[in-house]
Amino acid sequence: MEKAIVLAGSAIGAGLAMIAGIGAGIGQGFAAGKGAEAVGKQPEAQGDIIKTMLLGAAVAESTGIYGLVIAMLLLFANPLMKLLG
Repeated sequence: MEKAIVLAGSAIGAGLAMIAGIGAGIGQGFAAGKGAEAVGKQPEAQGDIIKTMLLGAAVAESTGIYGLVIAMLLLFANPLMKLLG
């Protein structure tokens, strides 16, 4: 019974961790939209705008990757099962 509860909690936790992917997608879409808008207003600053936009997209993507890593750990490595013995 305890094992089933831990496995169910791990599955729920993995699902919640994957919600981080939604935030990363929204953040990247917002950054790309604002970057395109900024380039449209100031085409001469395109290089600086793209560099800043790509840095922001990388930070947003790392959040999604962290969520994926946590979900994989909970589903496959599951450190909580070791506590049961």
